[in-house]
Amino acid sequence: MQPQADPFIVPVCHDEIEILYQDEALILINKPSGLLSLSGKHPDNKDSVHFRLVQDFPTCTMIHRLDFGTSGIMLVAMNKQVNAQLCKQFSERTVSKSYTALLHGHLGADEGVIDFAIAKDKENFPLMKICQQSGKPAVSKFKVLERFVQTNEHAYFQEHEKAGDRTVTRVEFEPVSGRTHQLRIHSQQIQHPILGCDLYATDEAFFASSRLMLHATELAFDHPITGERMNIISPSPF
Repeated sequence: MQPQADPFIVPVCHDEIEILYQDEALILINKPSGLLSLSGKHPDNKDSVHFRLVQDFPTCTMIHRLDFGTSGIMLVAMNKQVNAQLCKQFSERTVSKSYTALLHGHLGADEGVIDFAIAKDKENFPLMKICQQSGKPAVSKFKVLERFVQTNEHAYFQEHEKAGDRTVTRVEFEPVSGRTHQLRIHSQQIQHPILGCDLYATDEAFFASSRLMLHATELAFDHPITGERMNIISPSPF
């Protein structure tokens, strides 16, 4: 775990929330990296997805969260009734999600399943831990999209930051369950942490990127009013 100040103050996020879809029942947004989903207890952590959205949509409520370092698709309900219907879909696992991530090193397998139960690490908050005895079941599917060497010639790193030569694997994750920090700690368990992860990465993987290289790319669910299957895509920025 990288050292954090106490209390932890999130840096100011200057990026805007992009609205991908909107109707009378719900909003689908593209959350920028570095923005909290919900405001924190500390007054300097007021800025968040919810804080910004209620300025224009005062009745909106959050369905789920993304870590502040994670970017990508979030689903927001316009009222409590829609919230309850969508939360039921999440709990019944009829919502499908996929993420794009950059992992440290080259994975040997082209695809696979990571199955490790996750529990709160009460002695090391805010970390979670792998615990088959007390943890809740957690399953993540992965598929390798690309293996490459991170250099300044690679498009993302050329535009955003300086890169040293290191091996990287781009993967598509499909979390079957939705535990806190699931993809981050599962990546750590297979010895390929997500680049830029401040909680579960090695120092080399953490300093390889100025942001957490995890993006919520796709979300599919049934519209709570029409019943239509919605499939929203937000291409990965890296």
